[in-house]
Amino acid sequence: MQESIQVIRDALPTLLQGLLITLWLTAATSVIGLILGSLLGIARVSASAPLRFFARAYIDFFRGTPLLVQLLIIYFGIPGLLTSIGSPIRMERWVAAIAALSLNAAAYIGEIVRGGIQSIEGGQREASESLGLSRTQTMQYIIFPQAFRRMIPPLGNEFIALLKDTSLVSVISYQELLQSGRIVVARTFRSFEIYIAVAIIYLILILLASRLIEYMERRMNPVERAKRHPAAAAANMSIDGGDHPAEL
Repeated sequence: MQESIQVIRDALPTLLQGLLITLWLTAATSVIGLILGSLLGIARVSASAPLRFFARAYIDFFRGTPLLVQLLIIYFGIPGLLTSIGSPIRMERWVAAIAALSLNAAAYIGEIVRGGIQSIEGGQREASESLGLSRTQTMQYIIFPQAFRRMIPPLGNEFIALLKDTSLVSVISYQELLQSGRIVVARTFRSFEIYIAVAIIYLILILLASRLIEYMERRMNPVERAKRHPAAAAANMSIDGGDHPAEL
């Protein structure tokens, strides 16, 4: 037992270095995926048929093929294709990792955004148009802020899945957490202890992320906000005529 603990202790510097890369990779791909996914989701409900077609084709491709295959296409396939036509390039591992994870996450986030937008009652769009707001203004100020609250649970699940999916980039030898563990195993031949340590680190990350998402859900829940600020909720109800709580 003492020997196993010592093995894990000796491996911690390498594992923590991989952990930092995993966190950076998750943060970068989450931001890029959220931006691209939001654009795809809006395109899915756009009045433009070409935009809807492009968004649907993109989402179908990236949701319908394995992330690992997409990663291999980006890291090995694209450079190989360009080399064969006389334009060789060297694909950096971190570029391939971010590209594959971001493009894949964007497809799932796009569907989450589409569902959130379509969950808002159509009457609000009509009311906004009657007040003279354009479609862009209606989406920016009326629809999207309300839809975002409803998107938080599925977005949280997607970000947690993305955190776990970062382990796939170890197949291209990008040194995130899992690849760091594999390097230690190759050096020490203590696979059980090292992979258990890696699993525990992932578990801690996922639990912390889950608690953070639950906190955000509570903070943005209108009912919870009314409980925290009853006076403001009562004022909003009186402004609305007292029939129902105001949508914040």
